Amino acid sequence: MELETRKIEMRYDVDERPEPLLSGLLSLQHVFAMFGATILVPLILGMPVSVALFSSGIGTLIYSVATKSKVPVYLGSSFAFISAMAFAMEQMGGDVKAAQSGMILVGLVYVIVALFVRQLGTGWINRLLPPIVIGPMIIVIGLGLSASAVKNAGFTSEGSAREILVAIATFLISAFINTRGKGFFKIIPFIFGIVGGYLLAVVLGLVDFTPVLDAPWFKLPEFILPVKTSYFDHYDLYFGPEALAIVPVALVTIAEHIGDHTVLSQIVGRPFLKNPGLHRTLVGDGIATSVSALLGGPANTTYGENTGVIALTRIASVSVIKQAACIAIVLSFLGKFTALIATIPAAVLGGMSILLYGVIASNGLKVLIENNVDFREVRNLIIASSMLVLGMGGATLDLGVITLTGTTLCAFTGVIMNLILPKTGYND
Repeated sequence: MELETRKIEMRYDVDERPEPLLSGLLSLQHVFAMFGATILVPLILGMPVSVALFSSGIGTLIYSVATKSKVPVYLGSSFAFISAMAFAMEQMGGDVKAAQSGMILVGLVYVIVALFVRQLGTGWINRLLPPIVIGPMIIVIGLGLSASAVKNAGFTSEGSAREILVAIATFLISAFINTRGKGFFKIIPFIFGIVGGYLLAVVLGLVDFTPVLDAPWFKLPEFILPVKTSYFDHYDLYFGPEALAIVPVALVTIAEHIGDHTVLSQIVGRPFLKNPGLHRTLVGDGIATSVSALLGGPANTTYGENTGVIALTRIASVSVIKQAACIAIVLSFLGKFTALIATIPAAVLGGMSILLYGVIASNGLKVLIENNVDFREVRNLIIASSMLVLGMGGATLDLGVITLTGTTLCAFTGVIMNLILPKTGYND
């Protein structure tokens, strides 16, 4: 649908470029808003933070080129693939090859879907992924690593009182900022939670600054490449079952991609899904994800934080977004900075993850509520219940060529059940 009027009057529109000093400050602000989410994913997965920052910046620039610099979007690390990537790494004995190869395939899926969208439109996506399928999938993604969050937070028999205290403090700071924060502060609750929990961890003696002292001021990002080199670590491309099992999660992230760009279009007052077109935004997101995976980084994605910053500041300048991407790339080369981030204790990540995973799962409920999914309709009950049980129960289906597990099996089940079950009406 064409957007004839703007919902928000922009201070700087997509095509405008603020004065140099103001532009730099606005770019820093954008990086700050996206920073917590961007570094949290690699910290949880044990991946290099420097690569995530570099990939975030490069991915944003790739996206900008793909969309002809018409969409003010900053790409950060995707939370949706955490559980799938963690499971793949676990199955491979800690080796990242399945996780990274799977993410390369995810990027290619984005490109393929973009080609279909260009030729067929978006109706088939809505048919394949209605809210009754998307909602439970998001819930499973959010709760898939809940046990890991609880363990990191220290809420186990092996946990210490100090770890639990840090985790609780991190959780509460983030929760209060989320609920009571005003303006820009409310957009970056993760950063406040991490900083608050980190400072308490320092006081309680849970942080070792030796790696920071030993780190050089300037250091190349710790790339992990699919080829052997003398300087960087490497992994072998692997497209086995563990890698293929990650791909179906793209169904959720593609739906989220469409939702994010729809909201952004309403805020800025430009029909981004038509100009430059959904096919271009998908291509940009997909290529950025594949490039990040090739470098050893996590998947890239758009964020609610990105939309929130633009809505709050009324700055939709693509020029500002590009500068923010360049700042992220520069930060990835600062050895002491990335070493400091790597010293964040597991307890801080645990407290943050409890909130994060819960919020992701709750967003699945939000999808169901906002779309008025009627659970008096028997088919909806069957679809949601089967997806939740299979996704959370650790179900595994070995088909020989590929093994479907957890989120993957949940996704396939939801899509198939939605296509084959008739709509009967809850009074039948």
